[in-house]
Amino acid sequence: MRMRRKPWTEPLLDSCPYLIDSPRDRHGHWRSFFAAPDHPLHLEIGCGKGVSTVKMAHDNPGVNHVAIDEVRHVLAVTIKNAAQEYGDDPVDNLLLAAVDAMFITDSFAPEDGVSRIYIQFPNPWNDKAKQHKRRLTHPRQLMQYRSFLSPGGEIYFKTDDVPLFTATKRYLAMCGFELTYQTDDLHASGFAPNYISEHEQLYAGRGIPIHFLIARMGPLPENFCYEVDGHRIDQVDVGAQIRRRKAQERSQEVEA
Repeated sequence: MRMRRKPWTEPLLDSCPYLIDSPRDRHGHWRSFFAAPDHPLHLEIGCGKGVSTVKMAHDNPGVNHVAIDEVRHVLAVTIKNAAQEYGDDPVDNLLLAAVDAMFITDSFAPEDGVSRIYIQFPNPWNDKAKQHKRRLTHPRQLMQYRSFLSPGGEIYFKTDDVPLFTATKRYLAMCGFELTYQTDDLHASGFAPNYISEHEQLYAGRGIPIHFLIARMGPLPENFCYEVDGHRIDQVDVGAQIRRRKAQERSQEVEA
């Protein structure tokens, strides 16, 4: 369920020093906006209200965090949660931005050195097979992440949805990611630290198991070949081909 736009959100967003208004202009330069640019850089895709985001960032001052969500006004709640979590401490290792993950390579580049991506409880897009391409763990998304993840970079993924979890493991293998950890009941596994989001609190409270995995990026399979919407994408310059195809789609939408 989408949060309704509230009158107080825009003034708060406009006054926040760690909200990035033009993320595409930061392409390849995210590190320069942190107090300690040499620290590892982690990215959360679809942070929502940021309940777990701000706790994780505050508990790990030696890591720089960028949290993105496609809905700008929901980030106002993340800002309020950050103010409560950080208190008098400076928010100097967290940046927020409104970014559509479908076009994430417009905003992030290899020079940013992202070493870890968090994806928590995304829309499973289970209703129709043609919607699967909108999943945040679909191969066309994973290939975009590969284009800016550091060598050996990791993806941390959580969901309550069994079909999505099963499909995601297949997608990861297709795109050269190796599973280094997985569990079908995160809360019973003893894995720590586990920063619990609002969605996770809700599902766990209903007794729904949380599925969790960690995947490390390795080389693409030698026989890698993937089709996006009927268009063949081969191993050579995959990221550029995806970006070019998506730019064409956007142009067609504008013309329509």
